[in-house]
Amino acid sequence: MHPHSQLITDFYSAFQKRDAKGMAACYHPDVEFTDEAFVGLRYGRATAMWTMLIERGKDLELTFRDVQADDRTGRAHWDAHYTFSTTGRKVINRIDAEFEFRDGKIVRHRDHFNFHAWSRQALGPIGLVLGWTPLLKKKVQGTAAASLDKFMKDRGLQGP
Repeated sequence: MHPHSQLITDFYSAFQKRDAKGMAACYHPDVEFTDEAFVGLRYGRATAMWTMLIERGKDLELTFRDVQADDRTGRAHWDAHYTFSTTGRKVINRIDAEFEFRDGKIVRHRDHFNFHAWSRQALGPIGLVLGWTPLLKKKVQGTAAASLDKFMKDRGLQGP
């Protein structure tokens, strides 16, 4: 197995164990994370986001597969099953991840998922009707950023 494939496997294995520190250990100090809800998170905010998701996802279960990597890039697929805390609705989010590496760590992490499919599950009728619109996506991104800010402030965490 390529060392970067092992790194991705270690990242998701730590996630399955709800080990945010183990996940953070896989990230380069210059990491940038982006997905449909959280955009452009640097190391401190990215690692805080995973901690927040682990703490709030009381019933979070995830599986991962199709891990591939070479010296520069990698990818994997993962599925998250959880209850969306804001609405109490059950969600199955199917995510394709892309990675870039530097110094044996993840320096870019981009998760792609179908925002409309996610919003239909997480938000119900509003997501069904508006989930395809940039307006709802921007609102979700703003709410996610504010939630992460509050989480970090409440715990005295710093990070760009």
